[in-house]
Amino acid sequence: MANSIRVEKVTAEVHRALSDILRSEVHDIRVTEHFGSITRVDLTRDLSHATIYVSVFGEPEDQQDFMQGLTSAKGFIRSELGRRVRLRFTPELHFRLDLALEKGAKVISLIEKLRAEGQL
Repeated sequence: MANSIRVEKVTAEVHRALSDILRSEVHDIRVTEHFGSITRVDLTRDLSHATIYVSVFGEPEDQQDFMQGLTSAKGFIRSELGRRVRLRFTPELHFRLDLALEKGAKVISLIEKLRAEGQL
């Protein structure tokens, strides 16, 4: 139980640090020219791996560019994270595109369309 509380605290700190690093430190044009944000961070119990879910607004090509920029800057991001979050070992980073917001917007759009047609 104590370990899970620690993992939650470290996860929150990693999320804050990564958001700040993406906003102010990463200068790859593929990342800076698109609007993306970290929606969720999942850390393994041993803190060795972090899966970072990223939402990127734009077309699928823009999303792919953003993800390629993140992958390219992964080493830099990990080293910055190691400086900001004091852990014995900096977790290995795995970036994943989060399409939940996009899917949610489509569902809302469909509901509104059905309401407008009087079917709901």
